[in-house]
Amino acid sequence: MSAFRAVATRQAAALVLVLAAAHPLAAQEPALKAVMQRAGGYVTEFRRQLSSIVSEESYVQEVRPLVARPARTGPSTIRRELRSDFLLVWPAGADRYVEFRDVFEVDGKPVRDRQQRLTALLVDRSPAAGPGIQRIIDESARYNIGTIERNVNTPTLPLLFLEPVNQPRFRFKRVSDSTPAITRTPRESSANFTIVTEVWVVEYEEVQRKTLIRTSTGRDIPARGRFWIEPATGRVLMSELTADSSAVRATIDVSYQSEPLLGYLVPIEMRERYEGRRDSTLIEGNASYGNFRQFQVRTEERIAPGIEIKN
Repeated sequence: MSAFRAVATRQAAALVLVLAAAHPLAAQEPALKAVMQRAGGYVTEFRRQLSSIVSEESYVQEVRPLVARPARTGPSTIRRELRSDFLLVWPAGADRYVEFRDVFEVDGKPVRDRQQRLTALLVDRSPAAGPGIQRIIDESARYNIGTIERNVNTPTLPLLFLEPVNQPRFRFKRVSDSTPAITRTPRESSANFTIVTEVWVVEYEEVQRKTLIRTSTGRDIPARGRFWIEPATGRVLMSELTADSSAVRATIDVSYQSEPLLGYLVPIEMRERYEGRRDSTLIEGNASYGNFRQFQVRTEERIAPGIEIKN
C-alpha cells in the first residue's frame, strides 16, 4: 500500500506534523512581503475563529484505474459517500488546533461506535490514550478508500503553510496563471472555483528539509501550489496543494466563500485527485461544506453534538 500522509505534532511518533523552526529565506519584493504578512495574520485569526465553528461535510470518493479495464473484469469504479461533522479540536498536550472529521454516516448507514470514539479521542486524558493529535489525524482518515494511504484530505491543511511560523519554509512568488489545476481536467465546472474579486495568485514551493508532508517512512514530500489572496486584506479565497512522491501525485484544491451568518470566509468545496504511479490507480474526491454553526466551549468533560471539549 502506498502511503501519503501529512505530519502533525511535536511529540514525535511515526506520523507527526512537525512545525520546525526555519531559517529566513532571501529577501522578497516589498509588496509581496507585505501581502504574505497580511495572509499570515489572516490565517492565524481564521483558525482561531474557526475553532468555534462546526460544519457538515458531504464527501464523495471514487477509485478507478487510470486506464479503462475490459468490462468482463467487473466494475472499474469503487465509490464511497461520507457525511461528517468537520471541526477543529485542541487535543490534550497539544499547542495547536487539529482538523477533525467526525464521520457519522458511511454510504447511507450510521456509524455505530461514533459516541465511544468521540469520548476516547476528546475526553480520555489517561496515558493509555496515546498521542492526542496522531489519534485524531488517523481517525479523520479512517474511512478513506483506495490503495493510497493519506490523511492530507482536509480543507484547511494548506493554510498551515501561511502561518507566520511556517512561511520561512517556503519560497513565494506572484504568478499570472489563475486557473485551478483540477478544473483543467474534463470535469463539470463549478462556480465555487471562480474568483470574482481582485486577487493575487501566489505560487509557493517548500524548500526546507523535514517537510510538513512526508511518507509513512519519513521521507520528505515538498509541497507546492498556489494561493489566491486578496492583497489588501490577506484573505485566502482559494488554495491549491500539489505533492509528489515516487508512488503518488496528489492535487487538492479548496474554495472559500463568505458565510453571512459568521461574517468571514469558510471552506465551501474541496476537490482532490491522487494518481498512484505503482498500481495505476486514480482516486478522486469532492467534498462540500454547509450548515455552519457555532458551538459552545464548556469545561465539563462531556460530548454532545456541536460541543468542543477544552480543559
